Amino acid sequence: MESIGHTAPMAYDEDLAERIRDLMAEEPGATEKRMFGGLAFLVGGHMAVAASQDGVLVRIDAEDYEWLSGEPHVGTAIMGGRTMRGWLRVAAEGVASDPALREWVGRCVDFARTLPPKQRAAGTPVGRRD
Repeated sequence: MESIGHTAPMAYDEDLAERIRDLMAEEPGATEKRMFGGLAFLVGGHMAVAASQDGVLVRIDAEDYEWLSGEPHVGTAIMGGRTMRGWLRVAAEGVASDPALREWVGRCVDFARTLPPKQRAAGTPVGRRD
Protein backbone atom coordinates (compact mmCIF):
# COMPACT_ATOMS: atom_id res chain seq x y z
CA MET A 1 0.00 0.00 0.00
CA GLU A 2 1.36 3.37 -1.03
CA SER A 3 1.46 6.26 1.40
CA ILE A 4 0.16 9.45 -0.13
CA GLY A 5 0.38 12.55 2.02
CA HIS A 6 1.38 16.15 1.87
CA THR A 7 3.43 18.35 4.12
CA ALA A 8 2.85 21.88 2.83
CA PRO A 9 -0.36 23.82 2.48
CA MET A 10 -1.70 23.58 -1.04
CA ALA A 11 -4.46 24.95 -3.14
CA TYR A 12 -7.09 22.55 -4.36
CA ASP A 13 -7.79 21.60 -7.96
CA GLU A 14 -10.70 23.87 -8.83
CA ASP A 15 -11.81 21.74 -11.79
CA LEU A 16 -11.93 18.66 -9.56
CA ALA A 17 -13.86 20.61 -6.91
CA GLU A 18 -16.37 21.69 -9.54
CA ARG A 19 -16.83 18.09 -10.69
CA ILE A 20 -17.49 17.03 -7.08
CA ARG A 21 -19.83 20.00 -6.60
CA ASP A 22 -21.84 18.88 -9.64
CA LEU A 23 -22.14 15.36 -8.22
CA MET A 24 -23.26 16.65 -4.83
CA ALA A 25 -25.60 19.39 -6.04
CA GLU A 26 -28.76 17.41 -5.28
CA GLU A 27 -27.53 15.89 -2.01
CA PRO A 28 -29.74 17.06 0.89
CA GLY A 29 -27.76 18.78 3.62
CA ALA A 30 -24.54 18.92 1.59
CA THR A 31 -22.19 21.80 2.36
CA GLU A 32 -18.68 22.74 1.38
CA LYS A 33 -15.90 24.18 3.48
CA ARG A 34 -12.20 24.87 3.09
CA MET A 35 -10.23 22.49 5.27
CA PHE A 36 -7.15 20.24 5.21
CA GLY A 37 -5.60 22.41 2.49
CA GLY A 38 -8.47 21.64 0.15
CA LEU A 39 -12.19 22.06 -0.33
CA ALA A 40 -14.21 19.61 1.73
CA PHE A 41 -17.73 18.47 0.96
CA LEU A 42 -19.79 17.56 4.00
CA VAL A 43 -23.03 15.64 4.47
CA GLY A 44 -24.94 16.27 7.69
CA GLY A 45 -21.89 18.14 8.98
CA HIS A 46 -19.55 15.19 8.39
CA MET A 47 -16.79 15.44 5.83
CA ALA A 48 -17.32 12.97 3.01
CA VAL A 49 -14.73 13.95 0.40
CA ALA A 50 -12.26 16.78 -0.16
CA ALA A 51 -10.66 18.04 -3.35
CA SER A 52 -6.95 18.74 -3.05
CA GLN A 53 -4.28 19.64 -5.57
CA ASP A 54 -3.25 16.03 -6.07
CA GLY A 55 -6.56 14.15 -5.93
CA VAL A 56 -9.12 13.60 -3.20
CA LEU A 57 -9.22 12.78 0.49
CA VAL A 58 -12.06 10.33 1.06
CA ARG A 59 -13.87 9.19 4.17
CA ILE A 60 -14.83 5.54 4.17
CA ASP A 61 -16.16 2.92 6.52
CA ALA A 62 -13.14 1.65 8.51
CA GLU A 63 -14.29 -1.91 7.75
CA ASP A 64 -13.65 -1.25 4.04
CA TYR A 65 -10.20 0.24 4.63
CA GLU A 66 -8.14 -2.85 3.79
CA TRP A 67 -9.71 -3.70 0.46
CA LEU A 68 -10.12 -0.10 -0.71
CA SER A 69 -6.54 0.81 0.20
CA GLY A 70 -5.40 -1.81 -2.31
CA GLU A 71 -7.22 -0.19 -5.22
CA PRO A 72 -5.16 1.51 -7.96
CA HIS A 73 -4.05 5.08 -7.19
CA VAL A 74 -5.19 4.78 -3.56
CA GLY A 75 -2.96 5.30 -0.55
CA THR A 76 -3.03 5.87 3.14
CA ALA A 77 -4.14 9.28 4.37
CA ILE A 78 -1.52 10.70 6.69
CA MET A 79 -2.20 13.86 8.69
CA GLY A 80 0.15 15.23 11.27
CA GLY A 81 2.38 12.20 10.83
CA ARG A 82 -0.44 9.81 11.77
CA THR A 83 -2.15 7.26 9.58
CA MET A 84 -5.84 8.07 9.51
CA ARG A 85 -7.84 4.85 9.48
CA GLY A 86 -11.15 5.42 7.76
CA TRP A 87 -9.60 7.99 5.43
CA LEU A 88 -7.76 7.42 2.16
CA ARG A 89 -6.10 9.56 -0.46
CA VAL A 90 -6.98 8.88 -4.07
CA ALA A 91 -4.47 10.33 -6.51
CA ALA A 92 -5.73 12.49 -9.37
CA GLU A 93 -5.30 9.55 -11.78
CA GLY A 94 -7.79 7.56 -9.70
CA VAL A 95 -10.55 10.14 -10.16
CA ALA A 96 -9.67 11.39 -13.64
CA SER A 97 -12.74 9.82 -15.25
CA ASP A 98 -16.25 10.88 -14.34
CA PRO A 99 -17.35 7.30 -13.54
CA ALA A 100 -14.40 6.83 -11.15
CA LEU A 101 -15.07 10.11 -9.37
CA ARG A 102 -18.80 9.34 -9.19
CA GLU A 103 -18.04 5.97 -7.58
CA TRP A 104 -15.74 7.47 -4.92
CA VAL A 105 -18.07 10.39 -4.15
CA GLY A 106 -21.05 8.04 -3.95
CA ARG A 107 -19.23 5.70 -1.59
CA CYS A 108 -18.21 8.61 0.66
CA VAL A 109 -21.66 10.20 0.67
CA ASP A 110 -23.29 6.84 1.44
CA PHE A 111 -20.97 6.40 4.42
CA ALA A 112 -21.42 9.97 5.68
CA ARG A 113 -25.20 9.42 5.63
CA THR A 114 -24.79 6.57 8.14
CA LEU A 115 -23.31 8.96 10.71
CA PRO A 116 -25.59 10.84 13.12
CA PRO A 117 -26.13 14.44 12.00
CA LYS A 118 -24.03 16.97 13.84
CA GLN A 119 -25.91 19.54 15.91
CA ARG A 120 -24.69 22.39 13.78
CA ALA A 121 -23.63 21.56 10.25
CA ALA A 122 -20.85 23.90 9.17
CA GLY A 123 -20.11 25.12 5.71
CA THR A 124 -21.73 26.78 2.73
CA PRO A 125 -24.51 24.94 0.87
CA VAL A 126 -23.03 23.13 -2.13
CA GLY A 127 -23.21 25.22 -5.26
CA ARG A 128 -23.49 28.56 -3.46
CA ARG A 129 -20.45 30.78 -3.61
CA ASP A 130 -19.98 33.47 -0.97
